[in-house]
Amino acid sequence: MAEELREHKVKRLAMRSMRRGIKEMDLILSAYADLRLPQMDDATLAIYDSMLNENDHDLYQWVTRQTDPPEPYGAIVLDIQDQLASQR
Repeated sequence: MAEELREHKVKRLAMRSMRRGIKEMDLILSAYADLRLPQMDDATLAIYDSMLNENDHDLYQWVTRQTDPPEPYGAIVLDIQDQLASQR
């Protein structure tokens, strides 16, 4: 099977970020994806892809600092939190 082209992966992850299941995560992750996905290296894209498989309620709790995210998501969740703080 052919490896997914980077351009296609970024578009796929942007769509998955936008259509989560709970509106709060749609808004948070779609804004983050628009800003950060194009600059992410391949390893970080792979971690982000994996993180998008997690439950929305867990993601929301991590992003809103209700619970700590598991590794390897800590750095991305911190970046999402920073981006949210800069929008206020």
